[in-house]
Amino acid sequence: MIETVPLVMQFMRRQMRKASSRKLSIAQLRTLNFVSKHDLPSLSCAAEFIGLSLPAMSRLVDGLVKTNLLTRRSCDDDRRHIRLAVTDLGQAALDESWKSTHARLAEELAAMTSKERRAISAAMDILREKFDPEIVKG
Repeated sequence: MIETVPLVMQFMRRQMRKASSRKLSIAQLRTLNFVSKHDLPSLSCAAEFIGLSLPAMSRLVDGLVKTNLLTRRSCDDDRRHIRLAVTDLGQAALDESWKSTHARLAEELAAMTSKERRAISAAMDILREKFDPEIVKG
């Protein structure tokens, strides 16, 4: 797994980057994706997920805000906390990248036998059950 997962991730990152007409970095795409999947996440949560320091994440978010891909606002409960949201333009950029990446992955999977696809699907289900924080918490 340690040898294979990075190869698959590298393939997907390459496809996502290639598909991004805005030439967004992988960190920018991952940030857009994280923010789109969570309800007004904090800057801290995004930084932790992406693996960046708060200052580095703040700079990355600054760039996404300047290009109108993200919005940033102070939290209603605590003005020291910053909440993030994806704009319609940001969602469109993310969707463009994902659509192309999914199509490319589908091509690779289509070239496999049905037995290989079933094995991969079963393995993904097992891994998801073991590592998905939402499932593990429950």
